[in-house]
Amino acid sequence: MSEQSLISPRDLILLLKDMERRSSVRRENLPQQDESYTLWDGIVFNLMSIPVVAQLSDIREIINLPSSITHVPGTRSWMVGIANIRGNLLPITDLQVYLGGKPIAIGKRSRVLVIEHDEARMGLLVGGVQGIIHFKPDQRVSDHAISGALAKYSKEAYMVAKERWPVFDVRLLAEDPEFQMASV
Repeated sequence: MSEQSLISPRDLILLLKDMERRSSVRRENLPQQDESYTLWDGIVFNLMSIPVVAQLSDIREIINLPSSITHVPGTRSWMVGIANIRGNLLPITDLQVYLGGKPIAIGKRSRVLVIEHDEARMGLLVGGVQGIIHFKPDQRVSDHAISGALAKYSKEAYMVAKERWPVFDVRLLAEDPEFQMASV
């Protein structure tokens, strides 16, 4: 670089001040946000052929179904077994069987939702995860019609363009004494 192309400190400061002035003029012309809100983020999966969402922050991780699961004798039918995940034992349950439905069809899309409750980790086998969805607070409805075993774990839903998304509350599931008692 030649000495002629260098900007003096004084000129640099004047240039920065001019940029700041122009930015503040443009900022005033930007549309203002009427209200601020936090989106509710959920994981979408199917239970008993119903698309449901679980709160993203309640799911610690989503893993592929482990290739090696050890069946534990003397457990209920919904208890798939225990898997070694990175040196930690993870009990895995078939969530659909627990809710009184048919066993999850094991395939490439099968996933395990890992949840944590009272420092205990548990895996919930689901047929697949469709993705993440975001809802605005005003899309929440508390009077949603869901029946059967899902109703016990779904106290609210979100409504988007006449489509209802029941919330499956994994915390209610984890706190349920029936779910905590996997032995027969």
